[in-house]
Amino acid sequence: MASLDFEQEKRAFRKFYDSNRSHFEEAKNAYTRVIKAMLKDSGIEEVTKIEGRIKEREECIKKFQRKYQGKLEADETPYEIKDYISDLLGIRIVCLYDDQVGAVSDSLKEHFRIIDVTDKITALESTEDLFGYKGLHMDLEPKAEIASRFGSHPHAAYPFEVQIRSLIQDAWSVLDHKIKYKKSIPSDLKRRINVLSALFELADREFREIRNATQELLQQEKATPVSDGTAGSGGVNGESLAANSGRTINVFSFLRIAGHFFRDFEFTDYKVDNFVQVILKMDPDFHKSDLHKSLIENLKAVKDYRQDYLEENPDNTFSPYTVIRHCLFLYDRDIFGRILSRGSRERFEAWLRQAE
Repeated sequence: MASLDFEQEKRAFRKFYDSNRSHFEEAKNAYTRVIKAMLKDSGIEEVTKIEGRIKEREECIKKFQRKYQGKLEADETPYEIKDYISDLLGIRIVCLYDDQVGAVSDSLKEHFRIIDVTDKITALESTEDLFGYKGLHMDLEPKAEIASRFGSHPHAAYPFEVQIRSLIQDAWSVLDHKIKYKKSIPSDLKRRINVLSALFELADREFREIRNATQELLQQEKATPVSDGTAGSGGVNGESLAANSGRTINVFSFLRIAGHFFRDFEFTDYKVDNFVQVILKMDPDFHKSDLHKSLIENLKAVKDYRQDYLEENPDNTFSPYTVIRHCLFLYDRDIFGRILSRGSRERFEAWLRQAE
């Protein structure tokens, strides 16, 4: 029962905490599962981590004492400590990029009632001479449709805190906590900490800009003709072949060409990156038009070979990467003679001799 006796209320809270510790654990896990499913349903994919925690018992008491006790006792308002701890359960959501924080927040607002919000991002960005940990903290409780997912769980409607951060903000938060003294310190040391914080903020911004630039380049490549003028000397849309073919191949132009010829295959980013590097090591001046021409001229023969090879070796695979390797080999054996392993090259050459 509520009172103004702090010692009594501390004992009552400790008893409440200890007797419900297992329920807190279940509720934390349930919230984590629900939020993961909710963000997936919302189409938010750039989330690297969703994890929960339970606030330590004595930390809860210290927070109550720091934030609420003085005012409540001054107003002679009886209290129970548990009614003022909205972050006993905590969920941390880490996004790849800082501009995903708002999208996650908007999704949470659709399914949970907001108790309180601490926007450390806006607070820091509006202060010219201060750096530090940036993130969005929200104290929430579930709306009826979310609470129903928990069934008869004893803490289905229990409030919780969610912390939303970018990957860089999360890294800075961890490291920032390792810096023991940040205020009453010599100015040169304080300046070094601020410089370090600024570097983290710059990294956050640059990762986002690199992502945006990558997406823009992919969209630009999709808008260009696949052929790049290789079908004839007249070029495409009045442009000369030289103008169209004067571009060294990169991952974006590779994906444009390969995606055209292998529409049902999903090219993995890092594999494409490595594969293009293999090509450029063998021919630093290899162009998008060269790749297109190699596939136009040789794809049929390689597909015929692939069919015969798989009939003889049903347990093996012959991916689009392998198809492209064989096409490049036929396109220029002097340059791409070693793009196939020795065994693969000998088998292919033997098949070509038989096919003549």
